[in-house]
Amino acid sequence: MTTLCKKEFTGERALFKSNGLNIKHSVFFDGESPLKESENLEIVESKFEWKYPLWYTTNVKLSESTLSETARSGIWYTNDIEISNTQISAPKTFRRSNRIKLTNVTLPNATETFWSCKDIVLNQVSAKGDYFGMNSENFEINQLDLEGNYSFDGVKNIVVRDSRLISKDAFWNSENVNVYNSFISGEYLGWNSKNLTFINCTIESLQGLCYIENLVMIDCSFVNTTLAFEYSTVNITSKTTIDSVFNPASGTISAPGIGSIILDQTKIDPSKTTITLE
Repeated sequence: MTTLCKKEFTGERALFKSNGLNIKHSVFFDGESPLKESENLEIVESKFEWKYPLWYTTNVKLSESTLSETARSGIWYTNDIEISNTQISAPKTFRRSNRIKLTNVTLPNATETFWSCKDIVLNQVSAKGDYFGMNSENFEINQLDLEGNYSFDGVKNIVVRDSRLISKDAFWNSENVNVYNSFISGEYLGWNSKNLTFINCTIESLQGLCYIENLVMIDCSFVNTTLAFEYSTVNITSKTTIDSVFNPASGTISAPGIGSIILDQTKIDPSKTTITLE
């Protein structure tokens, strides 16, 4: 492996199609696609300041580094990349990439990040931006702090643990979602989805959890959650009072109390839902 230390790179495709580089304490200034089509890279304590730094790359380890806001659309069509202790300030960073692992990474401008990607592991990640994680598959998430609407639209096979999501319209059109020990706040949570499971979570949502096939919620808490479960098939056990329940399609709901129960027999068959107030 060749080591490049304290270098300054400029111009388009500065290190195009490189193989086996250890890059340290360096800066990539102006010039698009500096490492396009490269493989077997280790990048430490370096900075990217321009667009498309890691396109079509394979086997990359990036740590203690920075992608500036101008390094937008930075990592597309890339496979096998690990990033740790890094700040990614650019939007649209991951697109159509596979086998991605982030540890202790901050994304303050994560708009349209993680689109159409597969096999993603996020540990201790902080992100802010709309449309995070659209149409991606196979997420393993631990301690994600996300603020941004329309997150995880169209995802499949996602596990979320010990996280905080402040996100309107999260998990729309999704399939096979499992969330544990997390806090989720946002209107219209989970619409048009299939196989959503929440265990020991706290939920705040106006008209959330509707139009869902197989919604399971075990030992969850509901805060300021109204008009929930419309046309959903449900299996709900709540540790708190639910403010209002609105026309569930079928299933069971168990809670200490429900402020308002609306079962309109012109829209659904009330006999298909069993509601138990403890």
